[in-house]
Amino acid sequence: MKILCCNVRRNMPEDDESGNGWDSRKELCAEIIRAQRADVICVQECWNAQFKDLRSRLPEFDSFGLANPGAEFNPSNAIFFARKRCELVSAGGFWLSETPHIAGTASWDSARPRFVNWVHLRDRDSGREFRVWNGHLDHIGQIARERQAGLIVQASEVLPEDLPQLFTADMNADAANPAIEVTKAGGWLDTYAAVHGPDDPGFTFHKFLGPGFARKRTTGKIDFIFYRGPVRTLDAGIIRDGRDGRYPSDHYFISAEVRLGQGS
Repeated sequence: MKILCCNVRRNMPEDDESGNGWDSRKELCAEIIRAQRADVICVQECWNAQFKDLRSRLPEFDSFGLANPGAEFNPSNAIFFARKRCELVSAGGFWLSETPHIAGTASWDSARPRFVNWVHLRDRDSGREFRVWNGHLDHIGQIARERQAGLIVQASEVLPEDLPQLFTADMNADAANPAIEVTKAGGWLDTYAAVHGPDDPGFTFHKFLGPGFARKRTTGKIDFIFYRGPVRTLDAGIIRDGRDGRYPSDHYFISAEVRLGQGS
């Protein structure tokens, strides 16, 4: 089974000015995602118009996503899953705050409300059930990042040990950050490290600059696909595809191929 983690960058007016607005890159974004032939696609920063555009370009996928309260439904951490491969059993989520079941809440030093959603799926080929979590930790508050990671750990560790689980996220933290240590200490393992070893492969956030961002690099890989339970990682990669110097987002997308029901 192949899973993607894709921060698609919400549509911002300043991006239009630089030629990186959503209307200029939505076809490229969908093209690169589709080329991966994934079974599960987890996105972050997916605002309503972007969600609609991706959904129309991924007609063979069903989807689920929560949204912060507001005039517009923005399922920013939506999860797409291939209808032919995956059957939805249940879905839900919560806010990464001290009041996780009150929509739109934020705590600690979080700059904005953050949440995680999940889908509980059944693999139509094997009949095996598994759960996929998708989140986006705060970009400002370090205490918030650690506490938010801890909430996801707490929610996942009460599930049966023999249930395969996958957790995708823009962690806004690289491997050296304590938020990653909280996640790993809670039983989650990084699919990329499982294949390539513990060395940081370099940045995934690149400000639409691609390799040119190397001159401005401040952090390593901040986008992750973690796993816990009986999951074996077969492959993992960073998708650096672009066209004519343009990229589908200000993040590289990442992928993992896993086998459910087998330990690493």
